Amino acid sequence: MIRRIMLGLLVVIIAAGAWAWFNKSQVLLFAASHLGKHDVAENQPVVWQKGPDSPALPADKRPPNIVFILADDLGINDISTFGGGVAGGKVPTPNIDRLAAEGAIYSQAYAGTASCAPSRAMILTGRYPTRTGFEFTPTPDGMGRIVKALSDEMDSGLPPVTYLDAAVEGAPDFDGQGLPGSEQTIAEILKPAGYHSVHIGKWHLGDGPEFSANAQGFDESLLMASAMHLPEDDPNVVNAKVDFDPIDKFLWARMQFATSYNGGKWFKPGGYLADYWTDEAIKVIEANRNRPFFLYLAHWNVHTPLQATKADYDAVGDIKPHRLRVYAAMVRALDRSVGRIMQSLKDQGLDDNTIIVFSSDNGGAGYIGLPQVNAPYRGWKLTLFEGGIRVPMFVRWPGRIAPGTRVDTPVAHIDLMPTFARAGGAQLPAGLQIDGVDLLGPDPANPVGKRPDDAIFWQSAYYRVVRQGDWKLQVTERPRKTWLFNLKDDPTEKRDLAAANPAKVAELKALLAKHQQGARKPLYPHTIEAPVAVDKPLGVKFRKGDELVYWPN
Repeated sequence: MIRRIMLGLLVVIIAAGAWAWFNKSQVLLFAASHLGKHDVAENQPVVWQKGPDSPALPADKRPPNIVFILADDLGINDISTFGGGVAGGKVPTPNIDRLAAEGAIYSQAYAGTASCAPSRAMILTGRYPTRTGFEFTPTPDGMGRIVKALSDEMDSGLPPVTYLDAAVEGAPDFDGQGLPGSEQTIAEILKPAGYHSVHIGKWHLGDGPEFSANAQGFDESLLMASAMHLPEDDPNVVNAKVDFDPIDKFLWARMQFATSYNGGKWFKPGGYLADYWTDEAIKVIEANRNRPFFLYLAHWNVHTPLQATKADYDAVGDIKPHRLRVYAAMVRALDRSVGRIMQSLKDQGLDDNTIIVFSSDNGGAGYIGLPQVNAPYRGWKLTLFEGGIRVPMFVRWPGRIAPGTRVDTPVAHIDLMPTFARAGGAQLPAGLQIDGVDLLGPDPANPVGKRPDDAIFWQSAYYRVVRQGDWKLQVTERPRKTWLFNLKDDPTEKRDLAAANPAKVAELKALLAKHQQGARKPLYPHTIEAPVAVDKPLGVKFRKGDELVYWPN
């Protein structure tokens, strides 16, 4: 009898093991959805610190307020300023368009890189990863392993994702993968000039005593603690799951609807994130109307998971496919936020003495399966083609920037920190090398200062790019490839000139080598190398002969 029972148990164990093996991705997702969850309290009001009841100086005599609004994964073709717009222009962005029209449009503006966290570090510090070591985007613990398992089961036609198990050993956890506290952020630099600095939304630069927004100079921080725009079952939400994207599957399984204030306990936001962040940003503007302030509003829209309010979903009309309609509704919410912030500044009498900047952390993501988000440019987030790094950047400052100003000089996210510092009358730290240049000198159409070698650089491990003048060189080890483009003649990178111009390739490779001299090593290693099709979004079968790059992260 005992032998029979033991044999039966063995059969059950073998069967369970076999089932788990053949359904390992579902097992991993189940584990992700049940492990590592935080307790989330009910919504609680945020009591923002209040400035003086009356100003020491009139608004026009004080340093300018600075409001920086950053979108997440917004494609440059999502903004109707450039003649495009979501779904073939069916969903315009009138408020963002107005901000652009009333100030300066930077027609060749670049993200720090093609993924979110390093771009954010470059925005706040004005420094390249070669100086800070902050080169890769931190991902939640276990995410790489799960994404690898899920992608292996999907029939995308792409080569498999490489997961570097050895690199994970000894690496800091998610919260510990942060921007070093020794770095000087714009919030820290503005403080001696009398600014009250507030962060709202996404941070993604680490957490804890060294890495949090509060630790990096922000007096107040309302943090996006997880990654849901609304609860999946909220009666006012419309969801669009992207079944062919392993990242999307992980987010739906793992993420929660949560925020926290100044490092406190998690609680539920008071509504759809884009609207809630805007509600709170308006309260910040009202509380600080009598003193200079820096407001960093870091939206989660339009990053996955794709979620919109029913009101926005209904407002954009009958757009197909469903995920494009939800995405369009998310763009609408983002545009509404910009309009509300501008109106609040006007209502508080701060409109004329406030710099408003709008940008995105990188280009639109190919893994949402929407082919036009970065049109007409090639590539997506996670590639260094123009579609991955070309972003909208608009700056409005009445009285200093004439409406309709257009700047065609290439500019980048590293330029924002020195620009904000100079505008606010702050001193850059002595002995600290800043890579960006001031964009708002006596003539905003002509950025102040000259870049060394007239060059802008991007990198993620062995995938590196330099733009000098009109020339752009991309080099990568996987696949071993060199591309050379003349962006003046070929802004969409269709004609590779590397073979025909070996001297120019050698010249630009020398610049890349020079940029690496004395470079700081990455703070933590990359753990995954993901293949990304350059010209096809995920969901469209990759075929032999299609071009790809690997993105190390």
